[in-house]
Amino acid sequence: MSSFFSRLIIILSTTFFAFSTVARADPGHPSAEKAEEAAPPPPSKRTVSFEHEVDAYYTNVGLYLSLTDEPIPDVGERDELLVYKDLLFSSYIPRFLVLEAAVFPMPDLGAFINSNAEDIYKSGEISDSLNLVKAVTAGFEEPYAVSLFLGNVVSFTRQNEPWRSGNFGYMGYLVSYGDYHIKDNRLIEDDWLEFEWKIKGDRKFSTHDLHWSFRVGGKVHSNPDIKDVVYVSVRRGRLDFKESGSILKNSGFEYTFDMDSETLKPVRHILTVDRRWALKDRHVGFTLAAGFIWESEERYTGELRYPPERDNFQFIIRPNIIF
Repeated sequence: MSSFFSRLIIILSTTFFAFSTVARADPGHPSAEKAEEAAPPPPSKRTVSFEHEVDAYYTNVGLYLSLTDEPIPDVGERDELLVYKDLLFSSYIPRFLVLEAAVFPMPDLGAFINSNAEDIYKSGEISDSLNLVKAVTAGFEEPYAVSLFLGNVVSFTRQNEPWRSGNFGYMGYLVSYGDYHIKDNRLIEDDWLEFEWKIKGDRKFSTHDLHWSFRVGGKVHSNPDIKDVVYVSVRRGRLDFKESGSILKNSGFEYTFDMDSETLKPVRHILTVDRRWALKDRHVGFTLAAGFIWESEERYTGELRYPPERDNFQFIIRPNIIF
């Protein structure tokens, strides 16, 4: 366990050192009259770009490298369907490589509480399918990961608005690796490798934030008690600063379906829906997601096998802040 937290401290230190370095060079909240001057140049002017994203559930830093002499193309406010149509037709020639290190703060916190504050963890037990600590931290199977993306990338910008980090669209192939697995807020040693083809976009403008992704892939584990899976996942969410009262424009959902890689039998379903509230003056939002995880008793074997009396459903509650 101590070796895990040593690794986690190293990953966290690297992530936040990189973030602080970017933050010093890129003030997060410049005044309106100096915003354009203070903001970093958009990736459309660079062949090497260092980007970051801070989130309670997924915090990452990434190095974007052009494999040609061309920088990341800027598609402005172009419709997302047209963007991905163009990316699809050109995806057979990958033009960008992205190296990323990511940590998952809330899932890590759940594992820490379960291992070091057992009384607090047990006090959150409401029923067999609802532990408040688990409900807030469930749904992520790894504490951290390193990834390599190979494909095509575009950036989204709007005229007269400063560049916001993370404003990208992606299409291509992703390979990820980690050495721990999370099950029921417990850390299990496991060298895992994940392969996927994905479409992903994050469009952040002054009037709204829009995020979407579609992934198809597979995950293999060195631990023989964890089933290898293939999966499909879709996610979409919007936060609107002009029409904050609209539920349709301030909501989102995510669905993931895992299958046993050998039998293709369902082993896990994850579904969440969320409502979002925009804070116009600060250009941030609050989101509350609710849903469930269903896991088959065949998801794990051997020493990790679930007891027969276990409830296959686990509720999810995810409060978050959108920057």
